Amino acid sequence: MSEKLEVYSNGVRFENPFLVGSGPPSTNGKIIARSFKAGWGGSVLKTLSLDHTKVRNIAPRYGKLMDHGKCIGYTNNELITDRPLDIWLDEIKALKKEFPDKVIVASIMEEPIRENWQKLTELVCKAGADLIELNLSCPHGMPERKMGQAMGQDCSMVQEVTGWVKDVSTVPVWAKMTPNVMDITQPAASAYKAGADGITAINTILSVAGVDMKSFKPTPNVKGISAFGGYSYKSVKPIGLRMVAELAMAFPKSIISGVGGVTDGHSAAEFMCMGSTTLQVCTGIMLDGFKIVDQLKEELTTILDGHGMANVLELRGKSLEFFGTMKEMADRMEASKKKTAHTNAFEGDNIVNVSNELC
Repeated sequence: MSEKLEVYSNGVRFENPFLVGSGPPSTNGKIIARSFKAGWGGSVLKTLSLDHTKVRNIAPRYGKLMDHGKCIGYTNNELITDRPLDIWLDEIKALKKEFPDKVIVASIMEEPIRENWQKLTELVCKAGADLIELNLSCPHGMPERKMGQAMGQDCSMVQEVTGWVKDVSTVPVWAKMTPNVMDITQPAASAYKAGADGITAINTILSVAGVDMKSFKPTPNVKGISAFGGYSYKSVKPIGLRMVAELAMAFPKSIISGVGGVTDGHSAAEFMCMGSTTLQVCTGIMLDGFKIVDQLKEELTTILDGHGMANVLELRGKSLEFFGTMKEMADRMEASKKKTAHTNAFEGDNIVNVSNELC
């Protein structure tokens, strides 16, 4: 199994493509060590900044979308780390010493101040991080300080910040994209123009978890006040797949770390087929624990074996050649003399049956 799942990305070896995504499952050195022992190929640290005292987390901060008793969507109002940077730097050093073959990706975020980004970059590089991920995309990440999504939606700022980091980084740099834009390839192009070595996509989607119909207050809320949060897990997968595919087609052979609804081996393979090189999981771990990596690896290996593939990267971009336009689809259908899909077939009570026939 090891050789089948081994990947190299930006010259860095991953024993398997599965990374713990930045968030609660990578919130301190102890829990990251637990993920490494469970078999994850690496971990993207919970986002670091220079001054942790400016970070004010809340509780409650999570909300679930349930369907027949099962969670299909997850909203969070989680901020970046509220732990001191010095402690994090010591933990990076200790983790690299204990787990030299595991990949540590330092997620970093700062205000749009050159000195701050470069100082933080130099510190995590010196501590031993294998890669850096620029958090330009947290949807609720302190926009009042022009951080997170507020930065990632501004292409000129994306280019400027990426350039600052690349000027001093001694390791490859990934820029994490926000899905809360009209065209995700535009900020990605700005990041690449500044020298980014890869892209992570997608971060969470701005959302409302729900409404308490007794009080009419959005959930979650703190003392009656709520804020839009970040939506993730199974129900965002179609959006994540689309955006990864758009990036892969816009920037052929680019390095993409896919995230957004990876919950089993099949969804992992789908993200690889869209063009991902590595895969990140966060909400799935929060709901099912670190042990799910065994299922991910086993099921992905089974898919590879079924196609006679020697390595997981043979899946990379496998589906991209099959995308075209709606016009091309209609032309092919008409050329094949297939039954038309005219909306006259909808006559009222038959809408459910006709809809199912068109799947």
